[in-house]
Amino acid sequence: MEMASTSATPRELLKEILSELNRGAGIQSSAIVSRDGLLVASVMSEDVDAEAFAAMTATMLGAAETAFSELKKGVAERVIVEGSRAKIVAVGAGKDLILVCMSDPSVQLGLILHQIRRSVEKVKKVFA
Repeated sequence: MEMASTSATPRELLKEILSELNRGAGIQSSAIVSRDGLLVASVMSEDVDAEAFAAMTATMLGAAETAFSELKKGVAERVIVEGSRAKIVAVGAGKDLILVCMSDPSVQLGLILHQIRRSVEKVKKVFA
């Protein structure tokens, strides 16, 4: 991915990363969310409430992290929810951020995870 000019804001760079993610892996919606559920940047389908999506997905990952901590089983690296009409994947993207995306249920999970890993590295570089 070519990064925008150096005058681009972090939010613009994040939207560019999300747009590329959506184009590359059959992902319909994606967002960068703070761990406390605030929307930082998103590229969402029009039928999705981005603020609610951000809050709910941060809660999902937070619950998984709490469960792993309580069970003393290490750290939850990602949450994957597979439903009849969508897959949602939430992954930590640095200390304070989560990258979350939603795809059609037919999209291969391996492809989604590969694209997300690449995108997470780019998100981390924006804040390095």
